[in-house]
Amino acid sequence: MYLILEKKKLNNNVEEMVLHAPFVARHCEPGQFIILRVDAEGERVPLTIAEYDRAKGSVSIIYQVAGYTTRKLSEKKEGESIEDVVGPLGQPTALHPMKRVIGIGGGVGAAPLYPQLRKLSEMGTSVDVILGARSKDFIILEEKFSQFCKNVYVTTDDGSYGAKGLVTTKLKELVEAGEKYDEVIAIGPVIMMKFVSLLTKPWGLRTNVSLNPIMVDGTGMCGGCRVTVGGQTKFACVDGPDFDGHQVDYDELMRRQSMYKTEEAHSCKIGLKGD
Repeated sequence: MYLILEKKKLNNNVEEMVLHAPFVARHCEPGQFIILRVDAEGERVPLTIAEYDRAKGSVSIIYQVAGYTTRKLSEKKEGESIEDVVGPLGQPTALHPMKRVIGIGGGVGAAPLYPQLRKLSEMGTSVDVILGARSKDFIILEEKFSQFCKNVYVTTDDGSYGAKGLVTTKLKELVEAGEKYDEVIAIGPVIMMKFVSLLTKPWGLRTNVSLNPIMVDGTGMCGGCRVTVGGQTKFACVDGPDFDGHQVDYDELMRRQSMYKTEEAHSCKIGLKGD
């Protein structure tokens, strides 16, 4: 059992939970993830490690309350426990000191982006970030990014906060204004990562993305998370989740992500009393 040390709401749909997981905390690096089960009968859910404290033996996860399992996770309180935490899984992000990097986080994609940019800042890299979401209510971690980012730019689809428009519009505006970057790290919805990569490729601007395909076991055996990168089949759980954004077959990935839309739209009544 894994003790819940802290828990807080980041907005109406997104929560942060700090778990006591000493082994994971000792060995994890930015870019890696865990798979958890809320209880013994629960499904396995992969979640990025947003933050870790080796001294305290804790890891932080950020999740959107969207389905049956995340609702069950949301019902848990500080001082209670969850059944399983397996990790760290995946490959750590290959980070190295650079002059300047800009990160782009779409919605909850800001969570896996955070430890990568923080580590780069600690390595002496000048870091900027663009945070994008549907509206102000969906922007997360802005204050935390501001602690080490030189510039924090915010865009919202509806213009309720920051600049109205897409993250790609802001990136294009910055580059065309003469801002120079060595690398872009983009994490968020697949469609967002696709268009960031399409924008940066003609510029020759190295772009790293983090993929989140359907995943079951996290060890490469089930094949559910396979993606095509540079014409080769890769498994996001063991080869990634980070890849060269200019090499990813996004259209194939989006087709695979939509395979279970009918099932996802089903109104699940598991666990509801009286059914």
